[in-house]
Amino acid sequence: MTQAGKADETSPSARIDQRIEELGDWRGEMLRRVRELIKAADPGITEEWKWRGTPTWTHDGIVCTGESYQHHVKLTFAKGASLEDPAGLFNASLDGKVRRAIDIHQGDRIDEPAFEGLIRAAVALNMAGRQG
Repeated sequence: MTQAGKADETSPSARIDQRIEELGDWRGEMLRRVRELIKAADPGITEEWKWRGTPTWTHDGIVCTGESYQHHVKLTFAKGASLEDPAGLFNASLDGKVRRAIDIHQGDRIDEPAFEGLIRAAVALNMAGRQG
């Protein structure tokens, strides 16, 4: 916090706020909503700003990133290939050996309970790796 009690405008969280505002369309709204779900699933998660403009959520390692493209929002899970996905949320990068992603297009709905479960599983996997 600054002396005036406002969040540092260069903090990762402030940069993510700015990205959401800059998008100004359904992509910004989707990024805002998944951000809320990520924080609800793991209140201890850390927001970071990586690779010159990628919102990234970490807890003992990268959990996922949230990239915005012209026609979709991509949520890439760093260790997605190691996660169970009973709801079938992963629909991109399926042939990768490590990562998996969820591409969300305009009008798509995300299965919020399943998404939060995926976040919790990714955090647990990261934490297990730190303990081993």
